[in-house]
Amino acid sequence: MTDAASSAARELIERLVARGWSLAVAESLTGGSVTASLVSVPGASACLRGGLVAYATDLKHSLLRVDPDLLATEGPVHPDVARQMALGVRELAGHGGVAADVGIATTGVAGPATQGGRPVGTVYIAVATPLTVRVEAFAFGGTREQIRSEAARTALAIAVDEVA
Repeated sequence: MTDAASSAARELIERLVARGWSLAVAESLTGGSVTASLVSVPGASACLRGGLVAYATDLKHSLLRVDPDLLATEGPVHPDVARQMALGVRELAGHGGVAADVGIATTGVAGPATQGGRPVGTVYIAVATPLTVRVEAFAFGGTREQIRSEAARTALAIAVDEVA
């Protein structure tokens, strides 16, 4: 975990706790690194409900309720998939009929090859809160590990901005 990711995770946890909000994470290309950054922060259990790695496309539908028609036509690397993953993980990680307050989602292509016509480095990150859903598109460069690391760091930074 980079210092930037660690710092963003710590700041996000502080902001969530101050607001009394809960958090859930749905990851694909980041493979759990966003959640790992969060759980490394002492006190994360005060707001983190959980994280789900939905690497396989069918799990994005069956667990996170991503529209199967969207997955069939666009594939798993698409901004609307990221949006639906973030909303889906909020519902999945809810408690007592109430959704988690914030959902973070990552999907993309870390390499080594293109996927569904999307080039290596294509990443979509979504953050859903009770107030808004923000989806960002990125074209990261570097190795597979650099792309995954930058995606995780960026997801945490976006979440910090959205939980201001």
